[in-house]
Amino acid sequence: MASLNPKKRGLGYWFERFAYLATVWTGTSWAFIVACVVILVWAVTGPLFQYSDTWQLVINTGTTIVTFLMVFLIQRAQNKESLAVQVKLNEIVAALKGASNRLINVEDLSEDEVRQLHACYEKLAKAAEKDRQLGRPHSIEEVENETSAPALEAGARSVAGEIPAAD
Repeated sequence: MASLNPKKRGLGYWFERFAYLATVWTGTSWAFIVACVVILVWAVTGPLFQYSDTWQLVINTGTTIVTFLMVFLIQRAQNKESLAVQVKLNEIVAALKGASNRLINVEDLSEDEVRQLHACYEKLAKAAEKDRQLGRPHSIEEVENETSAPALEAGARSVAGEIPAAD
């Protein structure tokens, strides 16, 4: 795990390391095989324990605990992955000439603001479909000028914030 700073030794570092290793291991074929073997052993021992309530409780409790813990590990891994993807996308948007910088950190907007932006981009896609010149770029501003929907315009402008759109 080369990306973690080896000089860090706090609780956060150890939990991050554990969570990383756990999510990597549980995503392997061996983890699946181990889970299958556990279930197979449990099923084979059923007649030995006369399929008792305790026998059933063992597998129910075990799977519930594992599921409960895995939800948090998976969510943590997904949050980190999502943040990394957003950073990469922000870098691409910031670096591309002609890209609208208003989309940088769009994930920080409210759901309503994202929906408003989505509606703007739907209009942009429709405008591009109508255009016979396939290579001609279209812009959100173009769509905003063609529509009188102030909510969409306000939503798109709120995304821009202090960052001007790229030319």
